[in-house]
Amino acid sequence: MVIQPVGDRMSAFMDPFLARPDLRLNGLPVLLSVSIILFLTGFVAFRLREHHRRLATTRGLANAAFESLLICNESKIVSVNNNFLKLIGCPSDTVAGTRLAQYLADQSFQAMIFDHPNQPIETTLLRHDGTAVPVEIIQRKVDFYGRPHHAMAVRDLRASKEAERRIRFLSEYDELTGLPNRTSFVQNLDQLIESGQSDGLRIAVVCIDLDRFTEINEVLGQAMGDLALRFFSRNVSRELKDGEMLVRLGGDEFAIMVPGIAAPETASRTAESVLTSLRDSGKRFGIEIAASIGIAICPDDAIEWPTLLSCADTALYHAKKAGGGTFRFFDAAMSAALRERRFLEHELRDAIEYDEFRLVYQPLKNIRSGEVIGFEALLRWRNSLRGEVSPAEFVPIAEYSGDILAIGAWVLKTACREAANWRQPLTVAVNVSAVQIHHTDFVSTVQETLQETGLDPGRLELEITETALVSDFHRALEILRKIKAMGISITIDDFGIGYSSLANLRAFPFDKIKIDRSFVTTVHEDVEGAAIVRFIVGLGRALNLPVLAEGVETRAELDFLEGELCDEAQGYLLGRPADIESYRQFTLGIRVVGESHPRLCHAGPG
Repeated sequence: MVIQPVGDRMSAFMDPFLARPDLRLNGLPVLLSVSIILFLTGFVAFRLREHHRRLATTRGLANAAFESLLICNESKIVSVNNNFLKLIGCPSDTVAGTRLAQYLADQSFQAMIFDHPNQPIETTLLRHDGTAVPVEIIQRKVDFYGRPHHAMAVRDLRASKEAERRIRFLSEYDELTGLPNRTSFVQNLDQLIESGQSDGLRIAVVCIDLDRFTEINEVLGQAMGDLALRFFSRNVSRELKDGEMLVRLGGDEFAIMVPGIAAPETASRTAESVLTSLRDSGKRFGIEIAASIGIAICPDDAIEWPTLLSCADTALYHAKKAGGGTFRFFDAAMSAALRERRFLEHELRDAIEYDEFRLVYQPLKNIRSGEVIGFEALLRWRNSLRGEVSPAEFVPIAEYSGDILAIGAWVLKTACREAANWRQPLTVAVNVSAVQIHHTDFVSTVQETLQETGLDPGRLELEITETALVSDFHRALEILRKIKAMGISITIDDFGIGYSSLANLRAFPFDKIKIDRSFVTTVHEDVEGAAIVRFIVGLGRALNLPVLAEGVETRAELDFLEGELCDEAQGYLLGRPADIESYRQFTLGIRVVGESHPRLCHAGPG
């Protein structure tokens, strides 16, 4: 038995390679290899986990963005966010590893995108199903995991393109009917005139204004009125020949351009077909519809589109004067009237500056007491060359030109300033044009006038005709409610001659009804006229609205109104329009000596 030294035994115990000689030399490299492999595997796993963690973090940040984002290594897509997947319609992230070019409708844009960093490039993107999407792409170089890449933001332009298309459409076409609008009309007419001058052919402009069309809106509703306009537009469009163009100028106004005609009679056939179409449309909606039509010919009447359109409009005006439902050609006599109208319009613009306007006042009386309760302010114009010009002549021109806004503001301010100086708190009534009512500054103009003049709003009455209401029912209602909120009274003027009076009384905040003089002057001659006056007075009592009759000229008319319990009256019998100085006894509260019955006292001159 061989006994080993203790030191040797302990060495063998501590060093297994000493105990196993077969492992002493060859085992060391194997163990090192295994250790190295284990270390490398762990290191790679750690780096992969770190890579995925950082990639997940990057995607999380990208998905939080509102726009579509992608990262490219040259032209190869490395990563995208969820918005980009939705944009191209991919159900899952199968985009990574694909080429950018396969998503571009025009692959030549790829080079443009890379060559213009930080600049938006508009192009078309192809979706997964092959459909095209307009987009804007902007790219910049970024460091992605230590290597240069291209980061791209992709913005979907479908909504903005649709908005642009919509804006272009509305700038050239009417939204309701789909017809070209006034802008298109002017552009095409100008081009037609230039081409027509060279080939010697005529061009006709047919202007159409529907008569009493607002009756449909008031009786059947605005939706039915819109349907009637579309129906009319479609019917007339079917009758047009090649090259002819129907446009909607606005509201119930239309126009037709008829190019290349050899004789004016061709335009008359167009006008007749329009009138026939209107009759058919009326039958469809159970109501009579007609139109007034004016026709002008180029180059016979004018060689420039503004003048040609003005000529057609003048002819239309004469068709309306003839009773409507017909057409008129522009002629030389109308041309003279048009020139006169233009001269008058020019002089009208200088009337305020030259102090040619003045106000006269006509008293308004309580029929039962005979007391003067207020005055109506009436506009007069004395031109330096023409002398006195009738309001019936110059007011329509001022409304057409838009000068009525400045004139109306002057009338309102002058009347309010005068009334504010009266010792007696009498009312002052001022007529308001439809153009004023629908102007955006009307409410502020009235408010500023009251503040400047100091007149109590309760002493101001604004008289408004029914025609001022029907052109834009909802806007007029909104405006009148604001006026009413100031404490101002609103009178419906010329009541009874419109075609929607009862509907207007129900809808609008009126304080008084004014009977048109055409009914008052016939109470003893026309049974129907007397019945209408009787009905309106009774209607006022039922609605608790005072009724004022204008145009009272005889004692018999006044007695009739008193017998029917009409509230107020004005007219030559009670006082002619005159300067306010003629009525100082009323504004100062001075009683006339010897006045036995106030109602029978003829106030003022005449």
